Amino acid sequence: MVTDMTRGNPRTIILKFAFPMLVGNLFQQLYNIVDSVVVGRFIGKDALAAVGSSFMLMNFFSFVIIGLCMGASVVYSYYFGEKNFSNLRKTIFISFLSIGIFTAILSIILVSKTEQMLILINTPESIFTDSQIYLQVIFGGLLFIFLYNACSALLRSIGDSKTPLYFLILAASSNVILDLLFVIVFDMGVFGVALATIIAQAVSSVLCLVYGFAKIPLIRLTREDLVFDKEIALTVGKYSFLTSIQQSIMTFGMVCVQGIVNNFGPDTIAAFTVAGKIDSIAYLPVQDFGNAFSTYVAQNKGAKHTTRILEGIKSVSRTILLFCLVLSVLIFTSSGQLMKIFVHVNETNVIRIGVEYLSVISVFYTLIGFLFMFYGFFRGIGELNISLFLTIVSLGTRVFMAYILSSIPKIGQRGIWWSVPIGWALADLIAFIIYRRLKKRQLVKEAPDNPDYLLSTINTHK
Repeated sequence: MVTDMTRGNPRTIILKFAFPMLVGNLFQQLYNIVDSVVVGRFIGKDALAAVGSSFMLMNFFSFVIIGLCMGASVVYSYYFGEKNFSNLRKTIFISFLSIGIFTAILSIILVSKTEQMLILINTPESIFTDSQIYLQVIFGGLLFIFLYNACSALLRSIGDSKTPLYFLILAASSNVILDLLFVIVFDMGVFGVALATIIAQAVSSVLCLVYGFAKIPLIRLTREDLVFDKEIALTVGKYSFLTSIQQSIMTFGMVCVQGIVNNFGPDTIAAFTVAGKIDSIAYLPVQDFGNAFSTYVAQNKGAKHTTRILEGIKSVSRTILLFCLVLSVLIFTSSGQLMKIFVHVNETNVIRIGVEYLSVISVFYTLIGFLFMFYGFFRGIGELNISLFLTIVSLGTRVFMAYILSSIPKIGQRGIWWSVPIGWALADLIAFIIYRRLKKRQLVKEAPDNPDYLLSTINTHK
């Protein structure tokens, strides 16, 4: 269902729009959770460490593609809010074609270079082979990651966050069944886990693609839309590139952190893998609030409703604060029980390390909640450079502090955990200062009556 986010109560609209995104992302996370549970319970600790070590590399390149799709979706939202459906369809054609070609080339390169990448992040010999098998299967299916994220980003940009959810639920169910079948029945090991994930992603991507273009007339391409508009291509290119860089930096930072974690052995790798999944699921709702807010901001920017954007900031801030405080208490008090879902109770050292990680991180969820809000705000108003800068600050600080603190013998691996809230806090402080200055100088203004606004920056306004 298409939703015009330029009308109605901002809080209600953002929450209703974010909820299906949250449920969808939870099911998407279910892919990796099921992988971890099945691998940890039925294959072994080393296999779990292999999947965990591979996860960061997989995420890095997946988020390169997801970032390209997210960047294009900001342009979709702008033209939708402006009611310029002709430019919307031209943007769809240009973005799908260019990002699709890029993904196909990237997939071929990654499959052939998997071994070198695993060496680069210090993958232990005991898990090297399984890591390589897992990644080569995942990289071979990158096209399905592109198709699903391109289609879901398009649908969400025009206010439909429910349709991608339905197909993702079906895919997640398929993944659970295939995981159990390939690993327990056919004894396919890590290869079976990766294959199940790719098949599930293929199901969701194909169904989402067919539905989107068959059932929604305003995005259905005609012959007149299949043209290369230089101005639109430039706009899409800049937005997609900068958003992809932001997403890449986020995941590259995690790859660097994974390299530091790998130095502490399989127990720490396994604990980091499991606790990291619990952690990412825990703050997933506020991440979705930020993404929903970005769509809200972009649509209202296209409609020239700046007052509604500022109202949205107040609503999202209150929601994030309340949710994160409750979430922190829940994760902090139940970290041991959550770890035992993924790891056998006999793996006491893995559980201990995971609990240590969650006990530190969970206290500071409010910081990451506000950071996602600022990401969404700056991306929505067209200030991707600021959003990118905040990411560099957050992840750069985390990697630097993880390396410094973990190298101190008395601190060790605990330094990796404490580096996370330090990075969040610094980025939040800078984001708040920038936001207040923009607001004080009245630089968050109505968009001019031409699409070239997307290429301008707020700093050019007098």
